[in-house]
Amino acid sequence: MTLHRHIPVEAESAHKDHLWLHISGLPYFRGLLRAVEARFYENIDLPSPTLDLGCGDGHFASLTFDRKLEVGLDPWSAPLREAERRGGYVEVIEASGDAIPYEDGHFASAVSNSVLEHIPDLDPVLVDLARVLKPGAPFIFCVPNHNFLGALSVSNFFDRVGLKFLGNAYRRFFNRIARHHHCDDPETWTARLEKAGFELVDWWHYFSPRALRVLEWGHYFGLPSLITRRLFGRWILVPKRWNLFLTLAITRAAYQEQSIQPRGTCTFYIARRKGV
Repeated sequence: MTLHRHIPVEAESAHKDHLWLHISGLPYFRGLLRAVEARFYENIDLPSPTLDLGCGDGHFASLTFDRKLEVGLDPWSAPLREAERRGGYVEVIEASGDAIPYEDGHFASAVSNSVLEHIPDLDPVLVDLARVLKPGAPFIFCVPNHNFLGALSVSNFFDRVGLKFLGNAYRRFFNRIARHHHCDDPETWTARLEKAGFELVDWWHYFSPRALRVLEWGHYFGLPSLITRRLFGRWILVPKRWNLFLTLAITRAAYQEQSIQPRGTCTFYIARRKGV
């Protein structure tokens, strides 16, 4: 199952230095992945009004898009307050994804960046999203895929030395700390989208196993950022290039790899609301 009609933007041709924009405000494991995803949006048209489903603290939208998105929606009030301060949305709404407080056909496009994998019961969310989208409206999202858990370096080490039970235990542990409920292949997503009222237009895998190793170990090396976040309300205390020189050196190669990775651990999807 291969589409790839859309040509994703490569790092060297991106209009922004997405890596610096995201690394300078986030722990590097999170900033690296968001930077790769951000450049994919550069040549994707999002007609207004646009809904960001699961907008969180608004960091991604405020750095990625060249305009304010009309609505950022999230079920949690604390990150929404931060999203409002960042100014990436015309309006932020506290609501559940399966009860979006807008009339049928209100939005002309929707995005959901690395969110859907965290929702245990996806079907009602996708059905309600389809309801509030106009017929033909694009829905852009990305998620970890079926290659993700199999590419974790610690699990693979345990597998190689004959300790597969520890490898499987680590995969469960990592899924838990990443709060993943879904790591599915394109066939599964195609069926899920069709059931909810969408058709799949395009998709590609990205973020190689090598890049995932950088992200995986970044969860542990990023613990100091968690401390500064708790104490000072910021992930990065000194967002200067001299201070983040080593971080940039660690992440640059992963950011600059080819966008389409056949064995990539995440998948970027372009879907469309059915109808004319």
